[in-house]
Amino acid sequence: MTPRTALSIAGSDPSGGAGIQADLKTFAALGVHGMAALAGLTVQNTQGVRAAQPVDPGFVVAQVEAVLDDIEVHATKLGMLTNAGIAEAVADLIAARRADFGFLVLDPVMVATSGDRLLADDAVEVVRTRLLPLADLVTPNVPETAVLAGSSPADDITELQAQAENLVAAGARAVLAKGGHLDGEELTDLLATPNGTARFTSSRVDTRNTHGTGCTLSSAIAAGAAIAGIAPGDFIPEHVIIGARDFLHRAITAGAAWRLSRSPGTGHGPVNHLINLEGERT
Repeated sequence: MTPRTALSIAGSDPSGGAGIQADLKTFAALGVHGMAALAGLTVQNTQGVRAAQPVDPGFVVAQVEAVLDDIEVHATKLGMLTNAGIAEAVADLIAARRADFGFLVLDPVMVATSGDRLLADDAVEVVRTRLLPLADLVTPNVPETAVLAGSSPADDITELQAQAENLVAAGARAVLAKGGHLDGEELTDLLATPNGTARFTSSRVDTRNTHGTGCTLSSAIAAGAAIAGIAPGDFIPEHVIIGARDFLHRAITAGAAWRLSRSPGTGHGPVNHLINLEGERT
């Protein structure tokens, strides 16, 4: 038996809520064999990011090549790439071995839930010009969509849709613009492709425990694409988006009342990635 596989190239979160740790938990919860290459180290917890340290670009590439040379990768998720050197090195490797990465999901991690910057300014242009055209799906939140589109952050869903569609017109294959930063009791995400734009809406969960939600959603999409056998260059089916959003919504709901921090009521705790293993028990 050969299991379905997914690779994450991202940063580490020692508190376990975001980054590589969230990706591997999500892959496991959804039944996919997860692999990971570290692109950056952080010193962070539920209260915020204290420090960040990039990994040497050549060492990042070596980690990825070790996986690609040995194991078939069905889907890849790109997360925090830290700086331009790492982003360029990863882009070069993907361009040279595109088929080996499977379905490619780009989560352009720029700012943590706490508001701390996670991507150097010089790397933003690399993400925009090199990685975005290589990805099968990019999953920016409201401020990230604005940065990629060269606009101010959207104030409503209409503006967000226009920015997502502009990214597709500029060369992105598909954009899942996440509307969590917008106001309202409902949360709407937009999937823009050259064939049109679809909306996905769910109720908003009242909780501070939203650390790592973007990482979790993008890795859930990658896992879903791996399981469904979506090939590089194919458009992501809506049922994969729906399944990933459902997993995240249940994980947020199940972790809404968690109190992991020694300072309850402050910071942003993680979601409950174990929801599929626990049923509805929190």
